[in-house]
Amino acid sequence: MEKKELLKIVKEDGWALDDAENKFKKDKDIVLAAVTQNGTALEYADKLLKKDKKIVIAAIKSDADALEFADASLKKDKEIVMMAVRLNGTALEYADNSLKKDRQVVLEAVKTNGNALDYMDKSFKKDREITLSAVKSVGRSLEYADSSFKKDKEIVLEAVKQAGEDALEFADKSLRKDKDIVKASKQK
Repeated sequence: MEKKELLKIVKEDGWALDDAENKFKKDKDIVLAAVTQNGTALEYADKLLKKDKKIVIAAIKSDADALEFADASLKKDKEIVMMAVRLNGTALEYADNSLKKDRQVVLEAVKTNGNALDYMDKSFKKDREITLSAVKSVGRSLEYADSSFKKDKEIVLEAVKQAGEDALEFADKSLRKDKDIVKASKQK
């Protein structure tokens, strides 16, 4: 297959990179076109291109979860990780542990997707602002909250306002019968 032909194919289906010859997995033009169409096609790129910031940024813009396939050095790059978590907070899962301990990164991640609570460093489990931000974006993320926050009326109320009865099941028993919380859970 010729480069021109493959380029046309990966622009339509980035996953086609998987079946491409190795020489094309090392070709910056081919890989860039593939990851622009489907970010997770980064998985099939040559390891040297997984270190290429321009390629990785294009992949993340297409699919934040492409961070999983980036070189470890870019998983430590705060700019790259911030870009990914702003698009999808759960991309925090693929960040280097050092950035899972970065409050700014974690806060951004939970604002985008509260389920990022599950991937942050445990040192933030007792951080009220982070937990409140998480349940405001995804009420069911109350599931990943510290047990003390499952007893916190304000946090539980925000969670049920966002997710209704789906969040109520993760509240402490003492709040599952609270009239304000039950009422808010039924209005969702």
